[in-house]
Amino acid sequence: MELKFNSDFAFGAATSSYQIEGAAFADGKGVSIWDEFVKEPGKILEGHTGEVACDHYHRWKEDVALLAELGVQAYRFSLSWTRILPEGTGKVNPKGIEFYNDLINELLKYNITPYVTLYHWDYPNALELRGGWLNPESPKRFQEYTRVVAEAFGDRVKHFITFNEPQIFLWLGYDKGSHAPGLHYSEKRLLTMTRHVALAHGLAVQELRRQILDARVGYAPTCGAAYYPYEETEVNIRKARKLTNGLEKDDWLYSSSFWNELILKGRYHLKCTELFGESLPKLTKEESDLIGQKLDFCGMNLYQGCSVSIAEDGWLTLGKQPVGHAKTGMGWSVTPKAMYWAVKNFYEEYQIPLYITENGMSSLDVISEDGKVHDPARIVYLSEYLEQLQRAIQDGADVKGYFQWSFLDNFEWEKGYTDRFGLVYVDYESQKRIPKDSFTWYSELIKRQKHLQE
Repeated sequence: MELKFNSDFAFGAATSSYQIEGAAFADGKGVSIWDEFVKEPGKILEGHTGEVACDHYHRWKEDVALLAELGVQAYRFSLSWTRILPEGTGKVNPKGIEFYNDLINELLKYNITPYVTLYHWDYPNALELRGGWLNPESPKRFQEYTRVVAEAFGDRVKHFITFNEPQIFLWLGYDKGSHAPGLHYSEKRLLTMTRHVALAHGLAVQELRRQILDARVGYAPTCGAAYYPYEETEVNIRKARKLTNGLEKDDWLYSSSFWNELILKGRYHLKCTELFGESLPKLTKEESDLIGQKLDFCGMNLYQGCSVSIAEDGWLTLGKQPVGHAKTGMGWSVTPKAMYWAVKNFYEEYQIPLYITENGMSSLDVISEDGKVHDPARIVYLSEYLEQLQRAIQDGADVKGYFQWSFLDNFEWEKGYTDRFGLVYVDYESQKRIPKDSFTWYSELIKRQKHLQE
């Protein structure tokens, strides 16, 4: 299938602050929960940290030049809260503002539109010590941070994402304990945190709209299980959609439907009362209106899905795959059809424009004897997922753009520097950047789109 997208479709790439910036303690930056968590023995593979990462803080000009060479129209990146407000509140760090101003101005010099994510998991440690997202004041602190961001950058940045994957940073950080800050909270505490995060989102949206009249605001959940029909029969299609929009006791926190109902409709999922009873936080009408105010778009981070197959005898099989099917370096199944069905189901349910805010594959990439990095599996992966995205758009979904994850190889949280998602290979010892074959493929794809649109 030839890939062809509308003329206003934005092709981009994405990163996050802690995963690439480094300079963890430079120029007045405060301490985040990840700065603390990586010091704990056994938490991160081989004891890796994000203290240097890709050294993007010092190499931003080189990296923006690579983005321009890639040809993307948009770049999604997150801000480090503690680089801007070292204690999470109070005094602003002028060096942090200067760094992001320089980055934004350089992007605009190359006609690359900045898409800023306010929060991609690196919470201020000073606020964590005051209770973090359990603290009733946490929504106000996020609003304060948003106000500083809007005042500093809102004259040039118009596209904002409040939270990246709230289900993941709460689930892995405060339930499973495998991400910062490594805690194991009760269900009731976790539910309280969802309320505070949702209120923080609402206050941030209000603040952005108050400060920036032409702001475009959304949030970026992960797609969760992304159920899709293995065989595209009516019974499988119905069951996949029911599972996608459903909720169970063992998956509620990382469920996309839990968070989409809360953020996009300002209410807890209809099944929550049954699941949690009196533990479910109460939302006043004012709070529901604040949380569920209209967004300009919703993000979707999608990597893999779970197939649904119902046999003639009614037996349900989840996760069915052909023998020997493709997997990524992390062992995630390659399931392109999940892209089509996740986008289709979401748009039919919520009728809000979408961006694919993350999609890509991890691989154990190496430099070959010719000095290049050959990653044919990533090229196949991206091609197949984009074909399914195009199919969803042709069937009526309003998708505004696509951000490949990730522009650079980077610190992959608890997995350290082993798995590589980047279009650009990073030699972490020398910090040399080597564009991979997928970089060239994606660049040529973007050029073809521009040519087809002329």
